[in-house]
Amino acid sequence: MSETRVLGELAVLDDVGPPRRGRAYPAAGATSALLLPAALLLGALVLWPVLRTLHASVTTDGRWVGAQHFRAALDAPHTGAVVGRTVLWALLVPAVVTALGYLFAVVSRRSQEGGLVRLILLVPVALPLVVTGVTFRLMYDPDPTRGLVTLLAARVTGRSTEDAPQLLGPGLVTVALMSAFVWAWVGLAVLVFRAALDRVPPSLADAVRAYGGGRRHVLWDAQWRPLLLRTVAVVFALVALGTSRTFDLILVMTPGSVRDDAAVLALRVWQTSGGTTTGQGAALGVIWLAAVAAGMLVAAFFVRQAWPPPRVEPVPDATPVTPPRRLFRVLAAAAAVAWLFPLVVLLATSAHGQVDAAAQGWWSTPPGTGSYAALLGGGELWRALGFTLLLASVVTATVLVVALLAAYPLAWLTGPAAQATGLLLMAATVVPVQVIAGPVNEVLGLVLSSGTARGLALVHVALGVPFAVLVLRNAFADLPAEQVRGARLGGRRWWGTLRRLARHNLPAVVAVSVLEFVQVWNDLAVGLLFSGPEATPLGLFLAGQSRGFVSNSGVLAAGSVLASVLPVALMVLARRQLVAGLVSGGVR
Repeated sequence: MSETRVLGELAVLDDVGPPRRGRAYPAAGATSALLLPAALLLGALVLWPVLRTLHASVTTDGRWVGAQHFRAALDAPHTGAVVGRTVLWALLVPAVVTALGYLFAVVSRRSQEGGLVRLILLVPVALPLVVTGVTFRLMYDPDPTRGLVTLLAARVTGRSTEDAPQLLGPGLVTVALMSAFVWAWVGLAVLVFRAALDRVPPSLADAVRAYGGGRRHVLWDAQWRPLLLRTVAVVFALVALGTSRTFDLILVMTPGSVRDDAAVLALRVWQTSGGTTTGQGAALGVIWLAAVAAGMLVAAFFVRQAWPPPRVEPVPDATPVTPPRRLFRVLAAAAAVAWLFPLVVLLATSAHGQVDAAAQGWWSTPPGTGSYAALLGGGELWRALGFTLLLASVVTATVLVVALLAAYPLAWLTGPAAQATGLLLMAATVVPVQVIAGPVNEVLGLVLSSGTARGLALVHVALGVPFAVLVLRNAFADLPAEQVRGARLGGRRWWGTLRRLARHNLPAVVAVSVLEFVQVWNDLAVGLLFSGPEATPLGLFLAGQSRGFVSNSGVLAAGSVLASVLPVALMVLARRQLVAGLVSGGVR
């Protein structure tokens, strides 16, 4: 945009043109300045730690040893089982979540109870995985006098209570963990599939029927081929990458005696090296990185499309012409009951005193407030709540500012440059924090000091920026040309233009803010690896309470309920903006 005088009057020449163009936007100097904060964070706390881990995997004290650490790590006892279990998690769990997500999306779309079902399925998505682990450990308690599922399993199988199936035993602990993960993630799959179904033009189904197609042809040609196949790939890849972060769930839900029987690479890397960089730990981390990178490339291959993505005009809501079937009503009711049951167990256990909750099941004694009184009477919970609230707020604000600055110039790239940028951002998003913990602590020791609140916040910011930039970049690129032109004309400087563009992309901004806040609030792994005595986040506090699980079950359940109120409220209140913000670019 430039200014000139025509017949003595000031005229504005709008050179914005199409919003998705090949030349840089804004100017090259400003672009470098806008990208600098994100580049410094990702370079120092993601890229360099990855390279440092690669170097540590093939050297000892700076001396080249080749594949020695890899052979030692793979020859260690049970490593083959750990790798196989990790692969099983990455294939079976995403398949189950994808299938249930699609089924529940269809059911909730075509039934009158659909809104309530989707709301119930959304709640587990917001829960910390620590809380999910506590909830299912209460349900699967090996003692039938406390574990309701164990008691029911004994009665269904006709066994005595002493002979009841042990869901947290060596043989079934992985199945128990997978059931908890599926319960927590299905709601996200439902949201994505529901958004995809709502964007399918009704005219496609009418065209298929006009050419004599039946119900099967309508399903394939009017839904799966145009949109749902790509959505399945997105959901499957998202969940598969999410299974690499089951660290919190395994650490809290499994008793110490069977933890090795449930271990995956996420846990084994931490057990091997912790917050340091060792040869065998680095070798396992490189294997894990290679698996995650391969999964990311496969996902990118299946969901690839031209950049920028073609705009999809909004489709008006179609009025249903047939009433919902009874089968859909039954499925909706069954889904709601099944997903509410763990929450009922958690709430009921928290409503009992410490002694009653430890001695017998919640259904055997009258409720009380003893656990809440014991928990709220101490200062440790209040300190953890206050610190986590401050940490999540500061990190969210910082991530949003850095991501907006970086997404603004990146949104106008096209062709291979845009595709490469997207792949790099995706790669930075899925780097497991356990793999880079040692090098990150080295960096923190140089610029700050490891184990401090500032260092913990810096790590959270670096891990949150890639996803935020990816979502906001795609959302900016999806803006109509008229809105981009109006923002350029209304903003005399780049920051004015950016402010107006962000206002047009409010759902994406809200989605990034809510998801980042909830991520930091719910975290355990980052806090465990990088916090210190002065920085104890809520997840670390709850994990510490779980060490004496039976004796602390009432207080732990009460703490889990209190820890879940804020993230659940944010996710429920912002659910429409979350869907709109992610669909505008986050799942492309």
